[in-house]
Amino acid sequence: MSNIRAPAVAGYFYPEDPIMLRAAVESCLAGAEDRPGRPPKAIVVPHAGYVYSGPVAASAYGLLQSARTRIRRVVLAGPAHHVPVHGAVLSPATEFHTPLGAVAVDQDASAVLGDLPQVSIGAPAHRHEHSLEVQLPFLQSLFVNFALVPMLFGRANPRTTAEVLSRLWGGEDTLVVVSSDLSHYHDYETAQRIDAETTAAICALDYDRIGPSQACGCVALGGLLLLAQQLGLRAEALDVRNSGDTAGARDRVVGYGAYAFYAA
Repeated sequence: MSNIRAPAVAGYFYPEDPIMLRAAVESCLAGAEDRPGRPPKAIVVPHAGYVYSGPVAASAYGLLQSARTRIRRVVLAGPAHHVPVHGAVLSPATEFHTPLGAVAVDQDASAVLGDLPQVSIGAPAHRHEHSLEVQLPFLQSLFVNFALVPMLFGRANPRTTAEVLSRLWGGEDTLVVVSSDLSHYHDYETAQRIDAETTAAICALDYDRIGPSQACGCVALGGLLLLAQQLGLRAEALDVRNSGDTAGARDRVVGYGAYAFYAA
């Protein structure tokens, strides 16, 4: 019997009509680069409304267009905005739905992570959370058939978070996606300075320099940076902008960044 996680922000963060949604995603991806060669193993992408951060996210997703049939599992990690959580919280759902259809949840993940004390399963944190949901239409538009591992992170340190991600790292058929915006509600120039410093830290895999003031998804991001350091990956900044560049005023902006992680 299926346990469905229904869309929470369709019609708000992205179009509710499936035709309009697919057109919005395709429009974002049309402006993105698709490089030849091996696609990234992991990406970091923002999670605001598409009008604000869609093109920034697409700069990372565009690099995955050549992996359309290769990716069979997506480990999707982001912050819990609405419910306080500790460690990583998996969803009990068997499917995540968007206007583009259903995405099956990887039912093996809970067994793989079952002995880790920092991992739990719970629906409340996932019910209204947008940080994972807004990534799904991009993933559905890119990949032919994949299973999802949706995880929300709360209070945790990079070591315990990296341990969770390491268990799910997999091979070339697994993509790791960390959902995070950058700085919040500074003036345009201040945001640019903070986000440039955060970008330098990400590219240096320096997880100690990134906290909640730098990135709302700092917990999952910190774990990814530590694991990337341990595995010898390199990080590349693809696009760093803020809402003052895309669709908002410049007196109180939110920063967005897209980054790709490759085997060295």
